[in-house]
Amino acid sequence: MGHDSVRAAMIYQHRTAEADHKIADVMNGKITQVLPAEASGH
Repeated sequence: MGHDSVRAAMIYQHRTAEADHKIADVMNGKITQVLPAEASGH
């Protein structure tokens, strides 16, 4: 990854995983809002 140490790479990887989970949670909420409306024809 180009980091100076394994520790730096692990910290970066952990932070990236946290950000990915936050993005996925937001997207899931948006999808959940839309899907019921789509199923009922609205």
